[in-house]
Amino acid sequence: MRQLNRLNQYQRLWQPSAGAPQLVTVSELASRCFCSERHVRTLLRQAQEAGWLSWRARSGRGKRGELTFHASPESLRNAMMEEALKSGQQHNALELAQLAPEALRSLLHPFLGGQWQNDTPTLRIPYYRSLEPLQPGFLPGRAEQHLAGQVFSGLTRFNGNSSEPTGDLAHHWEVSADGLRWHFYIRSTLHWHNGDKIETAQLQRSLTALLTLPALRTLFRSVLRIETTHPQCLTFMLHQPDYWLAHRLATYCSRLAHPDNPAVGCGPFRLAAFEPDLVRLESHEQYHLSHPLLKAIEYWITPQLFDYRLGTSCRHPVQIAIGEADELETLRLVSTSTSLGFCYLTLKQSARLNEMQAKRLINIIHLSRLLHTLPLNEGLITPTEELLPGWTIPEWPDLTDVVLPEALTLVYHLPVELHTMASQLKAYLARQGCELTVIFHDAKTWDGCQQLADADIMMGDRLIGEAPAYTLEQWLRCDALWPHVLSAPAYAHLQATLDAVQNQAEARDRHAGLQAIFNRLMENAVLTPLFNYQYQISAPPGVNGIRLNTRGWFDFTEAWLPAPKS
Repeated sequence: MRQLNRLNQYQRLWQPSAGAPQLVTVSELASRCFCSERHVRTLLRQAQEAGWLSWRARSGRGKRGELTFHASPESLRNAMMEEALKSGQQHNALELAQLAPEALRSLLHPFLGGQWQNDTPTLRIPYYRSLEPLQPGFLPGRAEQHLAGQVFSGLTRFNGNSSEPTGDLAHHWEVSADGLRWHFYIRSTLHWHNGDKIETAQLQRSLTALLTLPALRTLFRSVLRIETTHPQCLTFMLHQPDYWLAHRLATYCSRLAHPDNPAVGCGPFRLAAFEPDLVRLESHEQYHLSHPLLKAIEYWITPQLFDYRLGTSCRHPVQIAIGEADELETLRLVSTSTSLGFCYLTLKQSARLNEMQAKRLINIIHLSRLLHTLPLNEGLITPTEELLPGWTIPEWPDLTDVVLPEALTLVYHLPVELHTMASQLKAYLARQGCELTVIFHDAKTWDGCQQLADADIMMGDRLIGEAPAYTLEQWLRCDALWPHVLSAPAYAHLQATLDAVQNQAEARDRHAGLQAIFNRLMENAVLTPLFNYQYQISAPPGVNGIRLNTRGWFDFTEAWLPAPKS
């Protein structure tokens, strides 16, 4: 960035005298700026024309000229950044923002939150980390999952917090009597973000490519093939019934990108910029459903504003703050909810850990009030005794006489709240004569975790999507955890049971069958939930239409700003 380079050179000129006038040669200035004498003369001329300094040269080689400064580097940086923000040059502004967090926060406040930028309603969200690319299939981050749902569309979708899918790219679907043929009728007026008309054959190509991904192949294991049976109809041929199919197609992992350009979708917002320090979404003018009320959404990746010690956890609520400085006192909590997602603990029963010992460990967690004594921020988590509402953990008699193994191994991944849980559990078990070896897998999923094979206990985080029961079915089918928790025969039996459940055409029968599976896992001391998170969104006055969804975010299409005051 040319402005930043000029500013850095000016800083080198300024620094030796801290802004006091200097008597100096051109040669000395060139050495200070690591450039030629010719170039430093150009720098001096440009800075003088900009009003930053005055340079009075003296004739004769080696003669000292007089250098007088009219502005500090800090004041110039702030002025440049403010001008970049006002002109909508967010990338330039963030490059210039090499400030302490307090100074950066003060400077950014007037430009975050809801703004009308050149008569365009824009929502700016400060965020604490760079976002991973929005690739097809499963994504580990909650923010990335939400973004995928805003940028891409699927054949079906979940509307609001409803657990039943509705039409998206397909306006309707029909299922044959035997459940083996699913016809999805495609809307006739669909457009990609680049303006091209969507062809049904393109959707067929994208879906076929999606199903070559190993995790998606597992999820759609019942699909034999996908055919374009009419210019406006896609037909799924199954080798066994799967009445979760419309749910599977509605989840974020099944959203469809252009088959020849994976960055192009057809959702309500298109990607206008996707960089480490700025992600900008702009509304898709040819979107086929309700159009967004905002023109643009921007993520300003500003880790300077966040505490690194907190890590990548749900401890960071979605922060849509921050209006004018005089509005900060009125920043209000817009929406809050208890997430159905949960942190969990699983136990692998083996010669080292039998079922009664596993049950005693679960009793220790839930009956010792260990979860209630975790030194975490008040209001962040809620200890739970339910996997989902009504899916309660079993009650067992007093098992304090059961002798624990002398040594066990615990492996866990993010979120960081599980650091505290692992530490507390290790200390508690040590008092019971059990040495717990703790291993941290620094990721948000179990993918690539080599230590799972030797672990006795695993802890992780399970995000619940729009359809809670279905989300848990997907968890059992696709997560790399379960083949390590269960023996090979038990895992094969689990998958066969899931197949039997998906064969049930009635939703209530599938839900009952799935609940029975999880009740059995909990009763056999294989799985227990630990705690839920409290999601919240705060926003300044004037940012409207904010309603938490199941991922702790909000539907960008519903947010809106009132007209600016004249």
